Amino acid sequence: MNIILVSDQLGKTRTISLGMTQIVICLCLLIGLGVGFTVILQNLLPSGMSSNIGLLGRQSEAHAQQQMYVRSSLDEMAIKLGQMQAQVQRLDALGGRLAKLTGMKPQEFMFDQPPAQGGPLVTSSQQEMSPEFLAEQLQHLSKVIADRNDKLIALETMLMQNQLNRDLLPSVAPVHSGFYSSNFGWRIDPFTGQNAMHEGVDYMVPEGTSITASAGGVVAYADKHPQYGNMVEIDHGNDIITRYAHASRLLVKVGQVVRSGEQIAEVGSTGRSTGSHLHFEVRYKGIAQNPVRFLQKTTS
Repeated sequence: MNIILVSDQLGKTRTISLGMTQIVICLCLLIGLGVGFTVILQNLLPSGMSSNIGLLGRQSEAHAQQQMYVRSSLDEMAIKLGQMQAQVQRLDALGGRLAKLTGMKPQEFMFDQPPAQGGPLVTSSQQEMSPEFLAEQLQHLSKVIADRNDKLIALETMLMQNQLNRDLLPSVAPVHSGFYSSNFGWRIDPFTGQNAMHEGVDYMVPEGTSITASAGGVVAYADKHPQYGNMVEIDHGNDIITRYAHASRLLVKVGQVVRSGEQIAEVGSTGRSTGSHLHFEVRYKGIAQNPVRFLQKTTS
């Protein structure tokens, strides 16, 4: 192989002859230089660049994980918020029922409207709340709402029980007209002329006047009695019974459930009676009570 060198300074050309050995040596030198240059580039220049690329990759991965955490936290808080909204709706309905049970007007509370708020603006230098803090507050508020719900339900149960108890107490007069012809207590017996205990009150009303149940209950007796005549006895529970005596006609049967104010008989003068009237008794644990005072106590 011949290499011709041309130079302006020398004014002539030179020829260099290379054999096969020299050519192989040159090629090896060129390959060695290329490999060395590649190794230098890999060991020196790319090291800083690769570290920067790795750092950027880790930062991107951390940012993606943070975004996933934020989305997950928001989803959890959204679910909790929906649960709390449902709990608040139940509390609103419960508040309306309690208002009715206690005799209050629902419009005085306006459960279906947000509470009125206002006041001057006072800013705070406190940093923004984190998702963790918001989730913690929502969890605490949810527990408080659940606790209030349980307590209000217990209160509603007590109020309803009291209402039922009042409905089962003799609080309604058994007749809607007439006057007392004989009160509860000691009196001169109209048949013997002796001092005797009168265990009820007598309503002097015309024969055939409707007799109504003083409270709801179950008919325990509906038949003719030697002294009471045609009599109805109603069991109101809690050891309380009422008796309606001297009726001309009975309209109920034993075991029948009656409501307060329901007609059960008609006034008459059967049994130990001097004329058309209703003998009305209230007994607690078998002991006669003053019906007038009893009714006044339950209706006050």
